[in-house]
Amino acid sequence: MHVCQRCVSLLLSRPLSAALQHSTRALHQRSHLTLLQHSTRHTLSQRHSRQTWRHFADHQAASPDVYNKIDLAQKQVVPLNSEVHRIDLDAAVHTSPLQEISEEEAVQIQVPSALPPESSTLRPYVDKSETLSKLVQLEQRPNVGSMLVRLDFHADVAPRLLFLKDLGVEESKLGQLLTKNPFILTESLDNLEARVSYLKSKKFSKQSVAAMVSKAPYLLNFSVERLDNRLGFFQKQLGLSAEKTRDIVTRLPKLLCGSLEPIKENLKVCELEFGFRGNEIQHIVTTVPKVLIANKRKLTQIFDFVHNTMDVPHSLVAKFPQVLNAKFLRIRERHLFLEYLGRAQYQPSQPNYISLDRLVFLPDDVFCSEVALATLEDFERFQKTL
Repeated sequence: MHVCQRCVSLLLSRPLSAALQHSTRALHQRSHLTLLQHSTRHTLSQRHSRQTWRHFADHQAASPDVYNKIDLAQKQVVPLNSEVHRIDLDAAVHTSPLQEISEEEAVQIQVPSALPPESSTLRPYVDKSETLSKLVQLEQRPNVGSMLVRLDFHADVAPRLLFLKDLGVEESKLGQLLTKNPFILTESLDNLEARVSYLKSKKFSKQSVAAMVSKAPYLLNFSVERLDNRLGFFQKQLGLSAEKTRDIVTRLPKLLCGSLEPIKENLKVCELEFGFRGNEIQHIVTTVPKVLIANKRKLTQIFDFVHNTMDVPHSLVAKFPQVLNAKFLRIRERHLFLEYLGRAQYQPSQPNYISLDRLVFLPDDVFCSEVALATLEDFERFQKTL
């Protein structure tokens, strides 16, 4: 170990014991000082150090015994790189996450809980609790929070829940119904009973009314006059009998709740753009009521492909109207596969006729084996080429 020039000068100007103490203390201080501080101090003392060395050389010639004592003291100082001052770096290194551990160490690992054990708010629990997330959704809807706060459970909530249960709504569906339509809790029981009585007077069975309310939670929020106007519109516009009108409304009660404008537009599209006749539209609507509320763009895309690309006439589309409610991608993929195999034949009068319902609604494996006469692997490989 080397003694710096300033320490040597101090050793020469003080007694040996004091110099040794100062040297040891200086060594410890050096371990805590930054490199910049030591460099600055060392630079400022260069001129003084040259003078000190000249003084040291003169003093060495006059007193060689002092130099020998200093050299002995330096040898007795413990170097910083010795075992005494060496830091155990291996003990500070963290274990690798891929390192195998024993079963005893694995048992001692504490896995943090998915839910915080304590919290002053409900925020940490919202993402983990379906109930709280539903309540947050209700709170985000306009006026729902203030409306629910004003309700009394025994006076407002309980009687309406009992009413819905007596109507025939399943208990498992009550929560979903109230989530979609919490405003039913503010409707008077007299109005609710009047609307149910009206539907029953139109020969809707109690089971049908319960099913309609479960499918369309807002149904009982509409007045008797509105319900009557909607039923009259479908019966008159479509030229349906009362029985068929009840049938399509029971299957799709949203027809009584939504706007009539999309329904009117789809009826015009079927008549003017697609070219269906009145009786064909009646059959399409009574078979697939969803055509009335389907997306106009999707409806047009499917009909255009089936009629113009697959060359299927109106009569067959009206006979199998389920194709208008199918997925366009499935229709396109299967038709192109049959066309690739030379089996795309949709005319009943021709051999190897393939009906639209078998084209669209059979599972892939059955479609391949019975219609395309190919393997499922062949169909999957063909799909990758599209």
